[in-house]
Amino acid sequence: MSEPRKPMLSVSEALALMLDAVRPVADSEVIPTLAANGRVLAAAQLSGMNVPGADNTQMDGYAVRAVDCASGNAALKVSQRIPAGHVGQPLQPGTAARIFTGAMIPQGADAVVMQEQCELNGDVVTIRHAPKSGEWIRRAGEDITSGSVMLPAGTRLRSQELGLAASVGLAELPVRRKLRVAVFFTGDELTMPGEPLAPGAIYNSNRFTLRALLENLGCEISDFGIVPDTLEATRSVLRESAQGHDLIITSGGVSVGEEDHIKPAVEAEGKLNMWQIAVKPGKPLAFGEVQQAFFIGLPGNPVSSFVTFLLFVRPFILRLQGVEGPIAPRAYSMRADFSWPKADRRNEFLRVRINDNGGLELFRNQSSGVLTSTVWGDGVIDNPPGTTIAAGDMVRFIPFNELLY
Repeated sequence: MSEPRKPMLSVSEALALMLDAVRPVADSEVIPTLAANGRVLAAAQLSGMNVPGADNTQMDGYAVRAVDCASGNAALKVSQRIPAGHVGQPLQPGTAARIFTGAMIPQGADAVVMQEQCELNGDVVTIRHAPKSGEWIRRAGEDITSGSVMLPAGTRLRSQELGLAASVGLAELPVRRKLRVAVFFTGDELTMPGEPLAPGAIYNSNRFTLRALLENLGCEISDFGIVPDTLEATRSVLRESAQGHDLIITSGGVSVGEEDHIKPAVEAEGKLNMWQIAVKPGKPLAFGEVQQAFFIGLPGNPVSSFVTFLLFVRPFILRLQGVEGPIAPRAYSMRADFSWPKADRRNEFLRVRINDNGGLELFRNQSSGVLTSTVWGDGVIDNPPGTTIAAGDMVRFIPFNELLY
């Protein structure tokens, strides 16, 4: 008598199981800040300076003493001109300094009046405004204070973080080494674009999709190509790909058919910790280890492979890279402009796009083989198990932009 099949894990249970197993890469290196886009910071970065370094003006205009302009129509002699990058002389009472955006406020001045509120006649400027002390002045340390933690360890560096690092003079940054990921694809029916397509064959779209997704995440990729549909070949490539890699990702062969060899191959060469998730598309998803490398087996259907990568592989990779803090994609409550009358026992991820009325419209065919839906759509609806959708319902929408990087 066969033992009863275990219940499928929910999406949250499966993700928690995977993330609990993570061992972040420990090795780090110091690289130029200009080359650090997409990398993960290995150590917290403290600022050695204030930003701004000194009080400066937010506007082109005139630096003044507010008390000299209290009448709202003061005529002051222009005593000096201060461009950005230059240091002015102390401002004498009853005078004004012509000043340009970013320039340091001269000693004695406590306000800036924008040039649109001033009228220059020779070397005398009429200030037609009564400024308050501090008006249009950026204070020293207003953005960053010296000694403060500017970027914590585990930060994934984007353009914003690189600019911030550069603003305090950091020419180099310590980062975790890149994640080494091996990929291969199973299926005798797979053919590469550019080759003749035999009867019953299909082009290997998953190779292109998954490699691009991994590149978006800054991984070093070793591509072992298409593997024949045999247990021996699958085991052989698993052993080879485990050498020198942190993670092995496969596509196809994770179901229960006679030609699906991933599950027995992983069990023979390592261990399988998880198999089959209550998710649609993407039920057959495997997670385990082969030697020192983690293993994730994705479904072969192209939409299933794409969606399960976004839901499970992306957060797993981010944690493996050493990213700390929130990694869950932001979701938005939006109106469904369609009906979905048939509930599924699995957590469904429906491909949708935003229409001109600010609602969501559904791609006509939600099959796991229809890759067009991922190009047409703006994201997915996270539809809980057993849930129908009526037009006008508010649903949980996750944009692809939250999932791809």
